[in-house]
Amino acid sequence: MNTSLIQYILHLADNSFIYGHRLSEWCGHGPELEVDMALSNIALDHIGAARSYYQYAASIEGNGKTEDSYPFHRDGRQFRNVLLVELPKGNFAESIARSFFFDAFLFLFYKELMKSADTQLAAIAEKSLKEVTYHTRFSSEWVMRLGDGTEESKLKMQQAINKYWDYTGELFSPSEIEIEMNELNIAPDITTLRTEWEKLITQTLEEATLSYPLRADGAWFQSGGKKGIHTEHLGFLLAEAQYLQKSYPGAEW
Repeated sequence: MNTSLIQYILHLADNSFIYGHRLSEWCGHGPELEVDMALSNIALDHIGAARSYYQYAASIEGNGKTEDSYPFHRDGRQFRNVLLVELPKGNFAESIARSFFFDAFLFLFYKELMKSADTQLAAIAEKSLKEVTYHTRFSSEWVMRLGDGTEESKLKMQQAINKYWDYTGELFSPSEIEIEMNELNIAPDITTLRTEWEKLITQTLEEATLSYPLRADGAWFQSGGKKGIHTEHLGFLLAEAQYLQKSYPGAEW
């Protein structure tokens, strides 16, 4: 059993699972019907990706593990998602800012993961890239609509960009597992994605008439999620997501 590979797969799965759960909280609460449906479908895309990853991890680990074992039967310290995806959904501008940052990262990440020496991960990446291409277009267009909209929408969008910027550094800071997988040509070198990501972000913010958050080289960013050190928000999210399995172990429907 390749423990490092399983841990890497779970990192990718946890990102998708937690992010999908956060987006699903907009179901029935979107600012308009079309947006409500779009966010719900995007959430399903990420839950679908999480299932693919969890299924793959279970097939490697064995020992009776299933795709449900990982999201429903681990505590918060065992999750390896980045902090950005676990933060509360906040207002609409805040959710869009978070989505914009993460979607742009995934768009570039999946392009590289498609080259993975692990054929299963490459296949998941190929399917996910098609979906995340739409996700990136959706979130970037809303950044521009809100940024170049009313005085209030512009203010809220700028505040949201500034608020979540401090969590973007973790996306490009590799863990020991990511470094090990990169050396085996299984994972891409995420440090090389930052320049292109910043270019995408800058172009969109300029069109949105928003300001790019200025940070000095080597500036401090929030981190810890990849090591299992999370915000208090993850505990509340998991309490809701895991309630049924914790209350009725082994329940199926």
